[in-house]
Amino acid sequence: MAYRPKRMKFGIFIAPFHRVGENPTLALRRDMQLIERLDDLGYDEAWIGEHHSFGREIIADPVVFMAAAAERTRRIKLGTGVLSLPYHHPLMVADRMVQLDHMTEGRVMLGCGPGALSSDAHMMGIPSTEQRRRMGESLDAIMKLLRREELVTMKTDWFELRDAQLQLASYSDPHLPVSVAASFTPAGPMAAGKHGVGLLSVAGVDNTGFERTWGWAEEAAAESGRTISRDHWKVVVPIHVAESRKQALAEIEEGYRIRAYTGDAGNPAAAGPGLFAGAGTLQDQAERSTALIGSPDDVAQSIEIIIERSGGIGGILALAHEWAGTEATYRSFELFARHVAPRFQGQLDPILKSRDWVEGNMREVFGGTLPALAKAFTDAGKELPASIVQQQKEREERRKARAAANAGKQSDGA
Repeated sequence: MAYRPKRMKFGIFIAPFHRVGENPTLALRRDMQLIERLDDLGYDEAWIGEHHSFGREIIADPVVFMAAAAERTRRIKLGTGVLSLPYHHPLMVADRMVQLDHMTEGRVMLGCGPGALSSDAHMMGIPSTEQRRRMGESLDAIMKLLRREELVTMKTDWFELRDAQLQLASYSDPHLPVSVAASFTPAGPMAAGKHGVGLLSVAGVDNTGFERTWGWAEEAAAESGRTISRDHWKVVVPIHVAESRKQALAEIEEGYRIRAYTGDAGNPAAAGPGLFAGAGTLQDQAERSTALIGSPDDVAQSIEIIIERSGGIGGILALAHEWAGTEATYRSFELFARHVAPRFQGQLDPILKSRDWVEGNMREVFGGTLPALAKAFTDAGKELPASIVQQQKEREERRKARAAANAGKQSDGA
């Protein structure tokens, strides 16, 4: 049986994806307003990406965005989803994140990866074949700095640390949470296992490596003497919820057709690298549970399938896609928070058990209500209201009818 955490985490992964041709100022404002809405709805996490080219993912510095979001929210945790480590000196990454950990009083998370857009690395003169190696070297340094076990001295062909240490310890204990992005290869899971940190499956569940992801992480953890927990494995998938699957599909069909990376502003000639290439129709994705589309019951069933396929995960992150209009998007997140998330967070069983017990014991539980009301009037020397008199009469008639029925059954048995 697949592992299930006591309380699954739910959140959003904001790359973000915006179609070219829109007002970027308003797009950034929508991203911020969406996080504020999710905070009100009780979502656990929001992860914000870093990109520098291609015009679709327009947040260059997720740390700046997170700082602004922290001032506008109360409880939602904010993560870099992800910070591209080859683009930054590791001391600066660790130092800035620890500062934000203090400023938010423990509401930030460091998600890291090698950098998804080759065009970003190209502009900085970083060979694509070097990105994963550099990410690994940077993560080695960052974890040493966060764990504060010794002064850090490291020299690579692209950064150097000499007797390095952070001025501040993390606000979070033992340090701020760290996760590594995983797509199709073993690199991300193995880095997470090596350092005993969390895992972000940013490529969803529709790939051949998904079922092997946790095995790769466990193997690396065992080799390095670290421990890892499925509680810290989050999976990113597209989500849209409506009252029915038919309505959900109708709300996102047009937006999906002209989605970013495959036809900005309805211009097929502007197609990018095909982020969702080969995914099939929305109906296909919904039926395969590679996208969570449909009614709350449909979406909950898809989550169950993902849990079983994976062997157990700690959370689901909705890929922010803007396939639907703003109001339909807000409604989707509200329906998910009200009717889907509680099923996986231990919130519904006690309520259902309480309801079922009371409904199954109505006579015993509420049998004394009418006599208590009548007694309150007689103790006060007041005349009983006609409604209570009538209820007493009806109750006595029901008692006599039950007694007669029971007597008949006993007679038949004799």
